[in-house]
Amino acid sequence: MQWTVSNEDVFVRLDPGDEIHISLQNLADEIGFDAAAITSGIGRTSNTLYGYMNEEGVYIRRELLPPSELVSLSGNIARTQDGKPFTHIHCCWSDDDNVVHAGHMFQSVVHVVAEIHIRILSQAIMTRCPLPDVELLGLEFS
Repeated sequence: MQWTVSNEDVFVRLDPGDEIHISLQNLADEIGFDAAAITSGIGRTSNTLYGYMNEEGVYIRRELLPPSELVSLSGNIARTQDGKPFTHIHCCWSDDDNVVHAGHMFQSVVHVVAEIHIRILSQAIMTRCPLPDVELLGLEFS
């Protein structure tokens, strides 16, 4: 992973084998920010686990194991109540038949490269907290 900072903007390049969530959480600790918007991301990934939340608040997971184009990535980074970085990311992938797969990203490993833009929200206080009856940690502001 390499990254550069310009004011509140961070541009990140992830390399083959880097898992996106882990890499961005490590980056939050390395740079030392508590809140950020992930505004865009492109690249090629594999070993992807993605899905959606059903009406009962339970995530339905799907695998996309072969290498696929990461067409679009967005989300945010906040801290949990115990101070750990938490990434919430949604993506669109296109497989080699140009079939689109999209949803909440649970895991995705860089296959060739991923290029991601992050905007640090230096004045924001955002915390991820449990929500009743759903698998998602909700975003709270102070």
